[in-house]
Amino acid sequence: MSQLFYIKTCSSTNDEISKVLLYENSDFFAVHTFNQTGGRGQYGNAWLSAAEKNLAYTLAAKTENFTLSDFMFNYYTAIIISDFIANLADTAVNIKWPNDIILKNKKIAGILIEKKKISGNNYFIIGAGINVLQEKFSEISNAGSLLTQTGKPFSLEEVAAGLNRFLVEKLKNIPSEKEIISRFNSNLFRKDQISVFELNKTRQNGIIKNADEKGEIWIDLENDGLRSFYHKEIKLLY
Repeated sequence: MSQLFYIKTCSSTNDEISKVLLYENSDFFAVHTFNQTGGRGQYGNAWLSAAEKNLAYTLAAKTENFTLSDFMFNYYTAIIISDFIANLADTAVNIKWPNDIILKNKKIAGILIEKKKISGNNYFIIGAGINVLQEKFSEISNAGSLLTQTGKPFSLEEVAAGLNRFLVEKLKNIPSEKEIISRFNSNLFRKDQISVFELNKTRQNGIIKNADEKGEIWIDLENDGLRSFYHKEIKLLY
C-alpha cells in the first residue's frame, strides 16, 4: 500500500515526512510540495528550488522490506528516478555519481537518502528534487529543468503522481545487486570519456572507469593513475 500527500509549503519534505509518520504505519508513504523553502542535498548542501516551478518529493520505505546494502539501495533509487525522467523526456538520461540526474548535460534532479527510526520502525527516507518548469538558473550554471531541456511544460501534479507510482512499483521488484551495479555503470555520466577533475585544489584530466559496490568511483587520472574516491573527495567539472 502506498499513500501520497500534498503539502502546500514546507521547509523540507524529508523533515516533514518524519512528522507525518508519527501517526502512520505504511510500508510506503510519500509527501510532496511545489514550494520547498529549505531543501537539503547530499552532505549538507542546499537544494534551491523556485516556488510552484519544481517538485520536492519524499518517500518513506520500511527498511525491513529490503536486503540491499545502503550503497546498492542508493544506486537502485538513482536508476529508478533516472528511468522515470527518461520516460518523461523521451531521451537518454545519465546519473552523475553518486546520484544526480543529468539530462542533456544539465542537472535536473538530485536525490538525498537518509535512514531514520520513526515510531519504532526503520525507514529509508528517499528525497528527490526535480526541476520541472523553472527556466532561469542564475546561481547554478550547470542546472536545468525538464522544460529547458525538452521544451515541454509538464504538469507538476502529473509528475508527482507518476513518480510516486513508478518508484513504489520498482521498489517492490528489486533486481540482483549484479544487475543494479551493471545498470548504474551503463548510465554513468562521463564514463570512459576524458573529463576535467579538481583534486586537492588542482585540476587534471581523467577518465571515469566505474562505480563499485562499496560506493566508490574509480577514475584513471592523468597525474595520479587509477584511484578510487568517495563522494566529495574529488570534483567532476562539466
